[in-house]
Order: sequence, then structure tokens, then C-alpha cells
Amino acid sequence: MSYLLLYSTQDGQTKKIIMRIAENLRRADIDCDLRDLSTVNQINLAPYQKVMVGASIRYGHFNAALRKFVIRHQKQLNQMPTAFFGVNLTARKPEKRTPETNAYIRKFLMKSPWQPNLCDVFAGALLYPRYRWLDRIMIQFIMRMTGGETDTTKEIEYTDWKQVDRFSEVFLQMECDKTPQK
Repeated sequence: MSYLLLYSTQDGQTKKIIMRIAENLRRADIDCDLRDLSTVNQINLAPYQKVMVGASIRYGHFNAALRKFVIRHQKQLNQMPTAFFGVNLTARKPEKRTPETNAYIRKFLMKSPWQPNLCDVFAGALLYPRYRWLDRIMIQFIMRMTGGETDTTKEIEYTDWKQVDRFSEVFLQMECDKTPQK
């Protein structure tokens, strides 16, 4: 079996999450093909039994590469078992850590022509010292408004790795045959 795992990351946390998922799947003897969405143009999804896409939010938006990929491959995606996860700092709050309670994920799913079988949202990481000056100031401002950490000397990883591992397990257990959506 071969699964395609795609990601779009701004500061590396989404890549770190999808690499953890790939490790979990490989322990179950699943071959995983990891690719950065920004480098994927046209890809045939037919050789893969399942596809997972992970993408991060920056300033309220997913990377444009996600939308382009979904539009280009919507037919194939909707005819096979798929999963999607979003990564954002809003999910640092437990009440914003589900697809139903996270505004970014709800908005994406509402507008997307692709409807994944499995969806989740993970908290990202706050990496102030690694940000460019303007990003550091903007993110600090957003955190101040939302009651988050504002000390720009700190790096905080909010990702719940047990949640990531559970998502990996559910993805692994998903049936490989899917009735095409209309």
C-alpha cells in the first residue's frame, strides 16, 4: 500500500506534524510519499490508496497552493479515501481544536469542492525568535488581541502529539474503497 501525504507549511510545524504521521504509518508497513504542496503541479493520484493533506494558516489564510491543488485534483480526491488537517494557533485553545469549532477549517470545508472523509485541526507552534521583524510584530499583536503569549523571546509548541497520533490511527483504519461523491 502507498499513501500520498502532502503538506503546506510556513514555519515548519505542519511538516513536522505530517512527518510524525508518516512515521506512525510506516510502523504499520505503509509506504508514504511525502511532498510539499508548493512543489506539486500535476500529479496522478491513482497509484495511491489514500491521500492526506495538511496545511497551515498564516494571517487567516491557507497557502494558495492548497486551493490550486484542490481545484486541479477535486475529481480524484472525491473518489478516494482522503484526509485533511489544518494547523493554526487558534487551535491552541481546546475549544477551537475541532473542525466544527475552528473557523478556518469550517470556512475551508464550506468553500472547497473537495470534501475529505477525515478532517482535524492541530495547534501549531509560536516561534517568535525565528520570525522576520514584521511577522513577529504582527503575530505579537494578534496574540495580544486573543490572549496569547506576547513574549517575543519565547518559542512554544502547542501541538498535541497524542491528538496527531490518534488522527494517524483513524486514517490508517479508514477503508480503502470509497463510493464516489456526486
